Amino acid sequence: MIVQNLKIFSQNVRKNSLITNTILETHFHFDIILIQEPPWSEICKIPSSTNCDGEPLMDTCHHPNWIAFARYSSNSNDFPRVISYVNIRLNSLHFLLHKDIFDHHDISIISFTNNDTCHYILNIYSDSSHLALKYLKDTEVNISHVLLMTSNFNIRDSLWDLSFPFYSSISDNLIMIADLFDLALSSPTNPGPTRFSDTARESNLVIDLMFLRYSSVELDHHTILPESRLTSDHAPLAIDIPICDEVIQLSKLAITPGSDQEKEFIKDIISNFSLLDTSNIDNIECLNQIVNQLGSIIKQTWSKNAKRSKIFKHSKQWWSNSCSLALNNYRMSRSRDNWKSFKVTVKKAKCSFFDNKIQEIANKSRGSWELMNWVKKRKLPVTEAIKYNGIPCLSPDSL
Repeated sequence: MIVQNLKIFSQNVRKNSLITNTILETHFHFDIILIQEPPWSEICKIPSSTNCDGEPLMDTCHHPNWIAFARYSSNSNDFPRVISYVNIRLNSLHFLLHKDIFDHHDISIISFTNNDTCHYILNIYSDSSHLALKYLKDTEVNISHVLLMTSNFNIRDSLWDLSFPFYSSISDNLIMIADLFDLALSSPTNPGPTRFSDTARESNLVIDLMFLRYSSVELDHHTILPESRLTSDHAPLAIDIPICDEVIQLSKLAITPGSDQEKEFIKDIISNFSLLDTSNIDNIECLNQIVNQLGSIIKQTWSKNAKRSKIFKHSKQWWSNSCSLALNNYRMSRSRDNWKSFKVTVKKAKCSFFDNKIQEIANKSRGSWELMNWVKKRKLPVTEAIKYNGIPCLSPDSL
């Protein structure tokens, strides 16, 4: 498969885990998902030397199709308010999170390599205090090839909202920061509000923006997706950014651990290795020849026993057809009742899946505790008996 564009999706989910999980499950056609205000919740308790009940382990939403890039912190008041998800099919582009450039919980900068050039994507959340913009203004960096900067900037200005007649001085800082990265404000193909009010007395706002490279063909080509916002008050933004043609592998050769193929692979390797003549390795050329033969044996044996499998698509194991149907019903009606029905359906699907999993573990292992490492078989440490006059001392009397 040849990738010519990066499909990017950006939305403020207002700390809603159901919205985030739904996006990750249903938006596999996108390459990158940029989330502002992601959900964080306690996963479990971990042992602590200062708390007998254990310290809470906090984490966010994950999905087998997506690699999450977030600036994790041990400080409970410093959890990141931005997360970037990259589709697993883009592994060959070598995405990286750069805390060395910006180390701030409201800023996520990721990079990827295309045509031997390192490109950057900025995901920002700017709260009402505009801490992220102040940080960017005061931090000196020298980076180029920034393709995109997007955020819920929380700034109203007539520059991007024609229904708002006033000018904000904070916009000067935002435009100055964009200039430093050689970016320009992008106008959507379908102008409209990006933040929707819950009450009739308040007007809808335009506060979610995209900045793209100056003079780029994708400038002024991003789209607002109000029909895809689910119950968030922020509409998603989407953009296709062209890149140099990149060949992406959609399948790979793999051997399942513990399978018959793995046993045959090991058996063939041992058999072929035993046939090698290693008795005359007396110079570097002979050594190189033997090493090359070993490599050829492993490669041929792997190709013989491995099976080709797709590297996607994986759903969360609990996601069912009923979840998809309930979600489609909500998208068609956008009624609050159908959203509640979707939440109930997801909850039932999760409970059913994990109840079955618990029963499977209990019936197979006769106890869920048998999954713990401390009850599994362990190799005893190697010891040597004490000897006296060459005879092992195997009893107290012999000592």
